[in-house]
Amino acid sequence: MLDLVLPSIEQGVLTLTFNRPDRLNAWTDEMGRRYFDQLTEAEQNPEVRVIVVTGAGRGFCAGADFQTLNAIQDGSYEGEPDKRPNTFPTTIGKPVIAAVNGACAGLGMVHALVCDLVFTAAEAKWTTAFARRGLIAEYGLSWILPKLIGQAKAMDLLLSGRTFTGAEAYELGLANKSVPGENLLEETLAYARELAVHSSPASMAVMKRQIWGDWNQTLESSESAAVRLMTESFGRPDFAEGVASFLERRAPTFPPL
Repeated sequence: MLDLVLPSIEQGVLTLTFNRPDRLNAWTDEMGRRYFDQLTEAEQNPEVRVIVVTGAGRGFCAGADFQTLNAIQDGSYEGEPDKRPNTFPTTIGKPVIAAVNGACAGLGMVHALVCDLVFTAAEAKWTTAFARRGLIAEYGLSWILPKLIGQAKAMDLLLSGRTFTGAEAYELGLANKSVPGENLLEETLAYARELAVHSSPASMAVMKRQIWGDWNQTLESSESAAVRLMTESFGRPDFAEGVASFLERRAPTFPPL
């Protein structure tokens, strides 16, 4: 039976490749379950420090498989989606980097953006697609997109469902880097190896938890905490020095921590 997600580890970097190239790696319950299982195994494997996710063939992930969508539409769907949410990669304590090599649509776009970093082929085709299928912004995308690119641009991508390139995805702020497709995996793996060699695994795990966890704070709770912290800062010598140095037009000499 075809392995739906191919693993390969080298120099501390685990590459997971969605492996339904004939379907542009369209998402199925089985592929999702295998992907999440391998992420769980990677978190427990001390040899793995960084995870790269990409697709075989011409696609990264073209969204939910149309056979699944048809079955849902006509009431014949009998699948059992994995109980782990599609945001599951955000809970893994190791960096997960998407290498978007081709078609990245709908649910596939969700799975790219719940990775911690995104590298994309400049010519890859991206689309949210949902509005053109009579669907909604699925699996937290309405939360993620505005955080990454702002409300107006998120509205554009969601309401229009238009197709755009990896180069534009980078310009919008969806991707950390856009490169020619033939160089994508090489450059992504080179970056991943840098993390694996030079960055503390414990540090990366904590920082990942901080970044994703802080998104769960409401504006009200964030503002309340900020007022408290700001009030405390008024009593520190740093505040007095900061104001004085500004008024005196000189470099500040803050005390050590």
